[in-house]
Amino acid sequence: MADWSELTHECLTNVLARLSVSDRWLGAMFVCKPWLRACKDPSLNRSLDLGPWFDSPRESPLWWQPEFERRIDAMVRNVVKWGEGDVVEIRVRHCSDRSVAFVAERCPNLQVLSIKSSPHVSDASMEKVALSCRSLKELDISSCYEISHESLLLIGKSCPNLKTLRRNFVNWADSSEHARVVPKEYLDACPQDGNSEAAAIGKYMPGLEHLELKFSKLTAQGLIMISAGCTELQYLDLVGCLNLTSRDITNAMEKLNKLRKVEKPNFYIPRSVYHTERYGHWQLYDERFQTDVFRI
Repeated sequence: MADWSELTHECLTNVLARLSVSDRWLGAMFVCKPWLRACKDPSLNRSLDLGPWFDSPRESPLWWQPEFERRIDAMVRNVVKWGEGDVVEIRVRHCSDRSVAFVAERCPNLQVLSIKSSPHVSDASMEKVALSCRSLKELDISSCYEISHESLLLIGKSCPNLKTLRRNFVNWADSSEHARVVPKEYLDACPQDGNSEAAAIGKYMPGLEHLELKFSKLTAQGLIMISAGCTELQYLDLVGCLNLTSRDITNAMEKLNKLRKVEKPNFYIPRSVYHTERYGHWQLYDERFQTDVFRI
């Protein structure tokens, strides 16, 4: 029987390239030293995509623990080092300023940065990304509450090739779906000023083609600024944007000639959760937002 440990480095990297990131990290690199060396080959570390692993049916509360964050940081740092400055894609969650700053320092050719649900990533590290990763084409900072409109402004000014921005938030109207998973203090910290972010997007990201703003608190004023500045938009996701009416969205769409699809704020809100008394009666909610979510 052939000894796999005796395969040439080139053969090993060819074989390992066919495995997923999790298969390499959880299995292959622990087989023997030659396999570990092969897993560190720069050709296998141009991309770190943990998206499939995180996209499990249920989110784990362990992901929000400091120890898990340290492990993700360590993984990011190792891939960046092994990639020898040629990393172009990073898709992780629950990382921190430490690893993001390291990415900015070592990855000038980065094109995709997705750090969804990273409570300890702030404007400090995003400023470094904006100044160092000017080839950025795709950015996902969904549910990163320490990142403000200042980072969006800097990214927009410094990264003219940005085509995709995901700035989604958790469902603040019905936090029950995140109960006992996401820390309550984090849910309560959801940014309130969606219009400041909309202003930065509309003014400094004219080349955007794909924009997601789920559960943003922007108003009609913010949407007008986006539609006036982001005329290349082809996809716009406004699910859960409760401050927008159907008329607001229709008016904005008139300026977006290239828009192919818009996701409107239609979703189910339990009557016990949303304060519909603001509109006097739940039927008035349907009339204002034209969602039909309360129609019987």
